[in-house]
Amino acid sequence: MRNRLIAAIVFATAGTALVAVPTAAEAKRVLVCKDVKKKANKGTVIGAVSGGVLGNVVAGSGNKTEGTLIGAGVGAVAGHQIAKSNAKKKRCHYEYR
Repeated sequence: MRNRLIAAIVFATAGTALVAVPTAAEAKRVLVCKDVKKKANKGTVIGAVSGGVLGNVVAGSGNKTEGTLIGAGVGAVAGHQIAKSNAKKKRCHYEYR
């Protein structure tokens, strides 16, 4: 009688352990991507500053302000596009949830 009781307890605890563990079929594979907007904004700022400095250096003696503004505008657009394309390339991965 005692052996049957022990066997019943062992089977009951083993059965609950199998039910509580999630199987691989229940886990979902989800594609997770990092936020691209933050990287693109950082590229915009860096591009604007470097473009403004380059525009100021390249502009003629009487056109420093115009050269700085045009360089900052072109640099901001270029920096934004470069950072956005680089951020999209390697920022996604799969996770099991």
